Amino acid sequence: MIFRFLLLPAGLLLLLLLFGANELAVARPSRRTADLAYVPASDPAFDTERHRLDVYAPRAQAAAPRPVVLFIHGGSWTSGSKDFYSFIGRRLAKQGVVAVIINYRLAPDVLVPAMADDCARATAWVVQHIADYGGDPQRLYLMGHSAGGGLAALLATDDALFARHGLAQNPVRGTLLDDPAGLDMYDYLKKMQYPGDEQYLIPFGKDPAVWKAMAPQYHVTAASPPFVIFVGGQTYPSISYSSERFRQRLRELGHAPHFTVLPGKKHVPMVLQLYWQHNIIYRELLKMVGA
Repeated sequence: MIFRFLLLPAGLLLLLLLFGANELAVARPSRRTADLAYVPASDPAFDTERHRLDVYAPRAQAAAPRPVVLFIHGGSWTSGSKDFYSFIGRRLAKQGVVAVIINYRLAPDVLVPAMADDCARATAWVVQHIADYGGDPQRLYLMGHSAGGGLAALLATDDALFARHGLAQNPVRGTLLDDPAGLDMYDYLKKMQYPGDEQYLIPFGKDPAVWKAMAPQYHVTAASPPFVIFVGGQTYPSISYSSERFRQRLRELGHAPHFTVLPGKKHVPMVLQLYWQHNIIYRELLKMVGA
């Protein structure tokens, strides 16, 4: 294996070594606590892999509890893992934030309502336990990319998701959406205008009432927490369209979001750019959370 590694082109080998060294440098200021179960093992629905989260906390002591950011990954509601996004946890921790990266169940094993419930249960766990890791449960923010952005927006706008888990009020203080998908699957699935759209019936099912119930577009109110929204200039047309409609709805309700289109960015690079600590998305996120 080492021999094969040394046969890599010199430029690529140097790049990998630099990335590796950078990851070590970023990891040092943070402390990762991995694979914490946010659903009790005694729960009949407990999934030993998907009902887990990782906490990334700064090693440095702070005079007061730190803001908390919970990140929800994307993957078309059928794939993805918290393990792919450790770089986000490390970079947030390095910048004074307690970061939580979660798994949730995926289709075809469950539909999106169960995924939303998983994310709500993970958030409720954070409210109850994050003080043990130096985080402030009163300063809890969400961040999500793609399908994870849609789920984050749903949690921020649908208080009923938390009421069923004993929280009298929505604990989310603000949400950053990174090229979000699923803001209005009711509209999207009624149209079925793009090739392959039938694939989304696997996570969303065939009931239009479910599509609407899972669409943040119809839950957002004037009382919803602030939003920061980033959209790629070359992302999928459906994401551009639904993000703009969500923005317009927020403006109608009296609290226009911070909305930025990043020229030239496609969908996947919108999350990969978070490898760089001083990326514009981190800068706006840190302003929102007050880190």
